[in-house]
Amino acid sequence: MRVLGVDPGTILTGWGIVDCEGSRLRYVASGVVQAGRGELGARLAMVHARLCEVIGLHGPEVLSLERNFLAANVQSAFRLGEARGVAMAAAASRGLALSEYTPATIKKAIVGHGRADKAAVQNAVVHLLGLRRPPQADEADALAAAACHGLRIPYESKLAAALRSRSVRVVRRR
Repeated sequence: MRVLGVDPGTILTGWGIVDCEGSRLRYVASGVVQAGRGELGARLAMVHARLCEVIGLHGPEVLSLERNFLAANVQSAFRLGEARGVAMAAAASRGLALSEYTPATIKKAIVGHGRADKAAVQNAVVHLLGLRRPPQADEADALAAAACHGLRIPYESKLAAALRSRSVRVVRRR
């Protein structure tokens, strides 16, 4: 399965493509959309267009996206939500499935604990994907989101199978 991870932002949006086979991960491509600081609508249109190009070029099946988190700055939270919406719209327009993970879930899957800093995420992404050098922070976060999805699929499949095969015994009382 090919997964597109996106670290949304209205100034910088990281993206990363990872192929996932079982618990094996393989780096495909990554980058950062640099939308700058101009008019918001134009920046969001640029992010949408670039993500559509990435999807068309690399053919992922799933978008893995970080869920909203509480931010101290309300305006920052609004802007993040707008960028997330643009990423979702780009994915939906190309028929991708959507998976969302909290920042702590992504960090736990990639680093081993949910409070990892940016440097720890970058180092873990280098190790997991066999990269020669650490990617930019936004790019690393996007690759981490993609890898998180890839690592969670086998776990969730095994859990679902275990729950399906679990026999429920009904005991009748007299």
